[in-house]
Amino acid sequence: MDRLDGQVAIVSGSSSGIGEQVARDLAEAGAHVVVNSSSSVEQGEAVAKGLPTKSIYVRADISKEDDDKALVATTGEKFGRLDILVKNAGWTTRVPHDDLDALTNEILFKTIEVNVYGTWWLTRAAMPHLKEAGRGCIVNVSSVAGLRAIGSSTAYGMAKAAMNNLTMDLARNCKPVRVNAVAPGLVQTPWTEDWADLHAGVAAIVPAGRSATPVDVSKAVLSCVDNQYMTGQIFVVDGGTTLVL
Repeated sequence: MDRLDGQVAIVSGSSSGIGEQVARDLAEAGAHVVVNSSSSVEQGEAVAKGLPTKSIYVRADISKEDDDKALVATTGEKFGRLDILVKNAGWTTRVPHDDLDALTNEILFKTIEVNVYGTWWLTRAAMPHLKEAGRGCIVNVSSVAGLRAIGSSTAYGMAKAAMNNLTMDLARNCKPVRVNAVAPGLVQTPWTEDWADLHAGVAAIVPAGRSATPVDVSKAVLSCVDNQYMTGQIFVVDGGTTLVL
C-alpha cells in the first residue's frame, strides 16, 4: 500500500504498544516514520529499523519543551518535511478516584506534564511544518477517561479532557491542518499488562466483551489520517464502554 508514499510522520511514544502499531501501519501505507520514546532506546531503534520505509528513531522526552523542539527539528533535517503528527506518548498510574490524598502533587504534575504540556509543546513545534505540508494532520491519542469520570486516575481524566478540548480548538483555528483525537477505552499494552483485574472487569461489562488492542486503536488513527474531510473529532473506539459507564 502506498497511499501515504513520501509523507513523513512523527509518532511519539512508539517503541511499544499503541505507538509501535501506529508506526508500523503508517510505514506499511508508505510513510517515513520518526519513532520516538523517552527511554527504551534499543527497543525504539529496533522498531525503526524494522519498518519497510526509510525511518529513524529519535529519543525525546515529550514532557520537556526543548526535547519537543529537537524532535521536530531533527525530523526536518532528516526528511525536509512533516505531514503527520501522532501524539501518542502518555503517562498514568492507578489511583482510586475517591482517595484524594493518594493523588499526590507528584502524580498530578507528571500526568499533566506528559499528557497536556507535552501535547501542546510538540504541537506548537510541529505546526509550521504541518501547515507548510498543505494537507498536514495531527492525531492525538486520548481516552474515554476524558469523556467520562472513569480511567486510571482523576488526574488522567483531567489531562485527557484537556487534550480533547485542545484537539477541537486546534482544528478550528489552525486550518488547513486537520486535528482529530482517538479516544480508546482500556487497551492491552505493556503498560497495562499488570492490570488483569481491570481487563477482566471491562470484558465482563462492555458490549465488545474485551479490552481494546493496539491494532484496534491504530486502525482508528489511520482513519483520521486518511479521511481528508475529518477534523475536530473525538473518535471513540471503546468497544461500547461509554454505553455502559
